[in-house]
Amino acid sequence: MASETNTGVPGAVDPRLLEILVCPVSKGPLRYDREAGELVSEKAGLAYPVRDGIPIMLPDEARKLPA
Repeated sequence: MASETNTGVPGAVDPRLLEILVCPVSKGPLRYDREAGELVSEKAGLAYPVRDGIPIMLPDEARKLPA
């Protein structure tokens, strides 16, 4: 069974969490890409996966964005 946040959408990231999370590499803001299921750091050029509503904020797990 997929987890739900207070948004009621399975796998969605809690908006309150998005307000406090920053990129661990650049310390800059993150943008949630709901379609891709990723938190995107434009400054670092990385996209962190979100699995079952939990952001995986490890640089080794991040996908490099195309230049």
